[in-house]
Amino acid sequence: MSRLPIPAVLLLALLSACSGSTLVDAVTPNSGYTLAADLPFASTPTGDPRLRLDLYRPEHPASGAPAIVFFYGGNWEAGEKEQYRFVAQALAARGYTVAVPNYRLYPGVRYPAFLEDSAAAVAWVRRHGAEHGAPPGPVAVMGHSAGAYNALMLAVDGRWLGAQGLDPATDLRAAVGLAGPYDFLPLDSDMLKDLFGPEERRPDTQPINHVTPRTPPLFLATGTDDTTVYPRNTRRLTERVRQAGGTVEEVEYEGLGHIRIIAAFASPLRWLAPVVDDVDRFLRALPPLGR
Repeated sequence: MSRLPIPAVLLLALLSACSGSTLVDAVTPNSGYTLAADLPFASTPTGDPRLRLDLYRPEHPASGAPAIVFFYGGNWEAGEKEQYRFVAQALAARGYTVAVPNYRLYPGVRYPAFLEDSAAAVAWVRRHGAEHGAPPGPVAVMGHSAGAYNALMLAVDGRWLGAQGLDPATDLRAAVGLAGPYDFLPLDSDMLKDLFGPEERRPDTQPINHVTPRTPPLFLATGTDDTTVYPRNTRRLTERVRQAGGTVEEVEYEGLGHIRIIAAFASPLRWLAPVVDDVDRFLRALPPLGR
């Protein structure tokens, strides 16, 4: 009896429903890392239980590799850190310590609460990660889709890390954005209009409007077939960073859509595109900060 190869089955599941993440998790290796789960990184007056992260420590750390804080996507209204073990495992296998935090979601919160949560997670890793085996020093932030927005806003807009006593220029080694929305006005969705507030304030919510010469090195990737977050977001942010004199690498994966760019982190799906290889190469090539 003929059957589809495992990669094809996984891809179909990933593209069909949330059950895809369960299937990917089932075939993701459990070896190569040590997991410290549900570490609290912040608190709220109401004691929100979402403000916890999972920390993956590699068995064979790469010399000089920064810890990575990965933010998942989900339109700021869905997502759980446990669903992204396949991303953490792919990076831990390359020697990176990876933190995957949850953050508060809509409709429970609105902008900028998820940025405040993201900044708090970075600050916790920066200050306390070494207590759990993470390498000391500046960290890299990384995200997919809405998570890429979170990561890039921390990198380009100093308010969020500044509120935690940190500076993106010195506390971030780099930022990696995969299929992220960085310049997406005007808003058509009623949900997004509610999430990002009054129209006159929305330009302030766009990463592209906060780029400065002090922006840390960026790796921005998109798929040419992405119809969820259009590639123009990546292209425009890349152009703005270059105009400001910053360091940015842009990669467009031919034929890749919005989900496949992150699905390519799963070991049976890496044939889709060399996303893991490219992120690894970019991070390893970063110049030292000199501190």
